[in-house]
Amino acid sequence: MRDVNRTGVLIVIIMGTIMAGIDSSIVNISLPVMSRQFNCTLDEIEWVITVYMLSFSVLMPLTNWLKNRVGFFNLYLGAIILFTIGSLLCALSKDLPSLLAARVIQALGGGAMAPTSMAIISYIFPSRVRGSVLGWWGLGNLVGPAIGPTLGGILTEKFGWPSIFYINLPIGILTVYMAFKYLGILRKQPRIKLPFDLAGFSTLTIFLVCLQYGIAKAERVGIMSPQILFTLAIAFMALIAFIIIDRRVKTPIIDLGLFSNYAFVSCILVTISRAAALFGGLFLMPFLLQEQMGYSEGMSGLLILPNSVFMAALMPFAGKWSDKHGSREISLAGILLLALSMFLFARLDKGSGMNEVIITMTIRGLGMGLLLAPLNSATLSSVSPPEVTMASSISTLMQQVGGALGIAMLAIITQGTYNKHILEGFSNMQAHHFALKQGFHISMVILLITLIPAWFMPRRNVVRTAGEDAHIDT
Repeated sequence: MRDVNRTGVLIVIIMGTIMAGIDSSIVNISLPVMSRQFNCTLDEIEWVITVYMLSFSVLMPLTNWLKNRVGFFNLYLGAIILFTIGSLLCALSKDLPSLLAARVIQALGGGAMAPTSMAIISYIFPSRVRGSVLGWWGLGNLVGPAIGPTLGGILTEKFGWPSIFYINLPIGILTVYMAFKYLGILRKQPRIKLPFDLAGFSTLTIFLVCLQYGIAKAERVGIMSPQILFTLAIAFMALIAFIIIDRRVKTPIIDLGLFSNYAFVSCILVTISRAAALFGGLFLMPFLLQEQMGYSEGMSGLLILPNSVFMAALMPFAGKWSDKHGSREISLAGILLLALSMFLFARLDKGSGMNEVIITMTIRGLGMGLLLAPLNSATLSSVSPPEVTMASSISTLMQQVGGALGIAMLAIITQGTYNKHILEGFSNMQAHHFALKQGFHISMVILLITLIPAWFMPRRNVVRTAGEDAHIDT
């Protein structure tokens, strides 16, 4: 329709996406402060991030079904409201269990935003401008995670850690208002009452929860303990059951047929391992800067800023390069730079200068800028247009699962390394340093291994067309 304010629609979508994106990284910088206030260990406080990522990933497969069932408008508006309420409950939390419960509520809203945003763009914008619009949305999708650590450090130092959640309230309220103003056209979207794959969703949820819980608990009771082996066995059986169910139903939660696509699988493997290394490394970073090197929360956030600046600066260039030359070579370069940054992080200690930190952050930002846009472009170009929404949901889901597993794995490794060195007679500070160093080395190894599936990414991004499929008249 001609009366659609497409600029307004895009602004509303970007606002919601940025809000959810900020929260995916703003918490990291405040973890040491939360850990001290709640008097909990490193492997306990990591659940503040992990429970968000896990809940985020559990809901994500539902968005396609919910979109057809309740419509874009109700789904997107409900996601924003739920996220905002969850943010308020996080800020009011007085202990770790209440904070974790609030993070679950927050994640249920955040998990629906990204896939719903892409679906709205496909519904509103004609195909001749959709690529450009998705580019702007993609940049906005990365602004949140990019500025999160810096903003989190400043807010935590000046106003305390609850402020990192209070900041979402005015943004959420404004986004709700603008949604009513600009997204009203979405109420006309026809709704389809597809059957709900309850068995598939249930088995997928059991798999995700048991897998994460088993890994997180392994550090305390041992990976070979009966409790952990039983939990991981349930996860494995749930995965097998999910695969069997998914292949038999007509409207599955996840279309496993996409995994027969060689190019798509290569991109997904890169996504998983990249997320495991980078989310895990990001989890360790505040502990290195604050507890080892003695920087304040605010200064820690500012030191992470070069990472964000160079990542944002390189993304447009990387996107154009991948369109013209393909995603494989530039993605390989990005992975190598990220591996180098992890090696340099492992060398930092209390005697390192600020320049060394800035150089390391800059290299990390360059690597992120070279990798993210080409990887997303290769992922979406590896499937046909009708499969784009499902492929995007799977990619985002694998990113969240990979990140959650990476954080849990590094928390286990660093806690184990710390305990080992304490028993060997090292001081608390020395043992903590060795633990962080080990964590960054593991992240580096994961990234180097990622070069293998990255080598098998498509040499060129194949643009697949299926004709004009815009739902809104122009």
